[in-house]
Amino acid sequence: MDTPPSAAAWSVQTHPRARQCADAVLMVKPARFGYNPQTAASNAFQRPAEGPGAGDAARAECDALASALAGEGVRVCLIEDTPEPAKPDAVFPNNWVSFHADGTVVLYPMQAPSRRAERRRDVIDAVTERLGFRVSRVLDLTHHERQGRFLEGTGSLVLDHRSRLAFACRSPRTDTRVLAEWARELDYEPVVFDAADRAGTAIYHTNVLMSIGERLALIGSEAIAPGDRGHVQERLRSSGREVIALNHGQIERFAGNVLELATWDEALGEYRVLVMSESARHALPEGDFARISACTDEVLCVPVPTIEHLGGGSVRCMLAEVFLPP
Repeated sequence: MDTPPSAAAWSVQTHPRARQCADAVLMVKPARFGYNPQTAASNAFQRPAEGPGAGDAARAECDALASALAGEGVRVCLIEDTPEPAKPDAVFPNNWVSFHADGTVVLYPMQAPSRRAERRRDVIDAVTERLGFRVSRVLDLTHHERQGRFLEGTGSLVLDHRSRLAFACRSPRTDTRVLAEWARELDYEPVVFDAADRAGTAIYHTNVLMSIGERLALIGSEAIAPGDRGHVQERLRSSGREVIALNHGQIERFAGNVLELATWDEALGEYRVLVMSESARHALPEGDFARISACTDEVLCVPVPTIEHLGGGSVRCMLAEVFLPP
């Protein structure tokens, strides 16, 4: 987005009571999805394509996830990507934008040049028009790209909104200087740590190994550096949530890349839906899955194998939360 959108163009909302789970999401249906060599250098979860048809498969997986969420009552703003310029990772909008409960929209600095074209004013306009999100200000952090500093949205950040904590693992895509600016502007406390895969490579995004819901937190504790592990676990436990540890194998199958969302059921009232991929579900032993199920109202499992294999991200990466006014 060459020119950041002006907050004055939209109306202002008041700051509501903090909520952990959004009841709406932005999704982008990719036009030219594929393996991206620019991002593969820091994303060990990506794998090259093995045959044709990946673009059509990814579009179908995106549609299926949007339909499944809508079927659970989650409001979905699904946007068609533009074919030019090519944006192979457009299906992951949570890396370039976040929509906060006080009306703040944040635009994030992206490491791969091919991803910067994903920032589109018309996408933000669609969220305001279709979902009723009211923008109070735009926090534009994209100038950090010129200094080689990056913070890739709620890929880099896993947020405990109630406790105002921002968990972030250091990586080439998560610069602590940008995080510090973000935290000052949005009034969060950073909780920074190191994490690596079984080969010792820094894990590229925090949301691959960590998720925080209303009553549940999943954490890839085996991947966190021993010197940081106890502190991160303690900050999670102090929130009163059930904490479930994940090992390297479960992280690799995206068991940490899940997201709890809010909806409304006419019979039950406020309702929570935890969405994960089929790969993530099959990585969880029955005991852990039972503990997870006890902490939410519904677990929604959707297959996204093409997007996981080529893109190196799963369902959480496909969802940019939109916190709507109460």
